[in-house]
Amino acid sequence: MQDFGGGHDEREQTLNQLLVEMDGFTKNEGVIVLAATNRPDVLDKALLRAGRFDRQIVVSNPDVKAREQILEVHARKKRLASDVDLSIIARNTAGFAGADLENVLNEAALLAARRNKSEIGMAEVEDAMVKVTMGPEKKSRVISDKEKKLVAFHEAGHAVVSRFLPTQDVVHQISIIPRGMAGGYTMYRPSEDKSFMSKSEMEENIVSLLGGRVAEALVLGDISTGASNDIERASKIARAMVTKYGMSSKLGTITFGSGDEEVFLGRDFAKERNYSEETSALIDEEVKRIVDTGYNTAVKLLTENMAKLEAVANVLLEKEKIDGDEFETIMNA
Repeated sequence: MQDFGGGHDEREQTLNQLLVEMDGFTKNEGVIVLAATNRPDVLDKALLRAGRFDRQIVVSNPDVKAREQILEVHARKKRLASDVDLSIIARNTAGFAGADLENVLNEAALLAARRNKSEIGMAEVEDAMVKVTMGPEKKSRVISDKEKKLVAFHEAGHAVVSRFLPTQDVVHQISIIPRGMAGGYTMYRPSEDKSFMSKSEMEENIVSLLGGRVAEALVLGDISTGASNDIERASKIARAMVTKYGMSSKLGTITFGSGDEEVFLGRDFAKERNYSEETSALIDEEVKRIVDTGYNTAVKLLTENMAKLEAVANVLLEKEKIDGDEFETIMNA
């Protein structure tokens, strides 16, 4: 406790006076508390009751116009080459937050400096976008020829399958150079900002995700652990279609479970189950049916276009990385 000086009686009188002053506020005084979080699911519900935080403002990721304006702010003190078009960058960064956009331009500036350039070009911006999304390249990692071939056909499988799915975005870049935790990647260029997804789009997302696993099985006669994340994402989409979005004709337009899936103080609470064991079995069957249908569609597409798959994979093995234009040239040959 702070020493107010003086004798005991004097200190006690001063302390009592302070406590009286802190007892309340006058009619013209008040306290406004502002708080922000990117994890509202971890908040105690006591904080959200009426009288606590009376206004809740949801700030979503910026749309294409806002992204362009954010890029303009962060580009003010940077020397950009004539080929850099912020509107194009804004269109190609759907889902990026403001911090991500700032990071893209900062990474682009670093790349330009490393390449001994006096200006930031579109090539640096493109490479920076990939780095922000996928992590840094790991060119020093030694990869066997067998693994390199597997990754090449896996990524080619994603790209070729997506090429024949009407709802999917166009391929932006394919690489078999490891980045972050990924052995390779296939990136897409979003055509527009999306707030909702249709049933057909979700079904085709599953086909696209399984294209890598299918390519491994068809060409190499074996499968690898590299598709684990793809399978997890495909399964999650299928389960959401059935339990959350009412997209199963067998189970109908019903939501199964509470849908809250709250996380608090580091603990995952089980989702409230409001359906029977029989319904649970039906849900599992429907999820499996949707994923199996997607897998079979990928098998059909790649079997019919095996020459294209091999052509893309062979170029990847030679060059390690190709952009969307090169991919389209191969597909149209």
